[in-house]
Amino acid sequence: MRSESPPLLPIFRSRHQADLLTVLYLRPDREFTLTELAQRVGVPLTTMQREVGRLLEAGLLSGRRVGRAHLIRAAVSGRYARPLTELLTLAFGPHVLIEQEFVALRDVEAVAIFGSWASRYLGESGPPPNDIDVMVIGHPSRTDVYEAAERVERTLGIPVNPVLVTRGRWTQAVDRLVEQIRSSPLVWVKGPPEEGV
Repeated sequence: MRSESPPLLPIFRSRHQADLLTVLYLRPDREFTLTELAQRVGVPLTTMQREVGRLLEAGLLSGRRVGRAHLIRAAVSGRYARPLTELLTLAFGPHVLIEQEFVALRDVEAVAIFGSWASRYLGESGPPPNDIDVMVIGHPSRTDVYEAAERVERTLGIPVNPVLVTRGRWTQAVDRLVEQIRSSPLVWVKGPPEEGV
């Protein structure tokens, strides 16, 4: 299952490879099984096994066996670890960082990235994004949402623009902003909310 080079940063051989490295390098303290990685990246297990094999051989990943499970993690002691982590964070990490910061907030039902970053991540060509647009569905504290956005912004070094939307406003699409967001590319980091619930 071959995918094209990612428009966000086409130095990687495929979007799947970039997603795999992002999952591992942005969670350097965590080990994943091959099955978990295949599910997170959305590829068949055999594709994941080949990709992990290449990256283990290159020294970008480390692995160990525990029983029948093969546990994989980022090789953070390698000389490429720091610059690779920086590249992955800037190009592919916004959804990981936004998941870490926004999903745990109280009264958040769904979270999605929209706008230019979502478009590039989903394959549209164009210039690198200048900001990250985040839609938060639910009734969280406005202060908590803006503080989460500031934390992500500090890490990425580009503006993070949150938009708060109630479930009713999202499902009924009664205003122009919601209509525009619904018709644009979306990268869901939690959700989407169930319609009509």
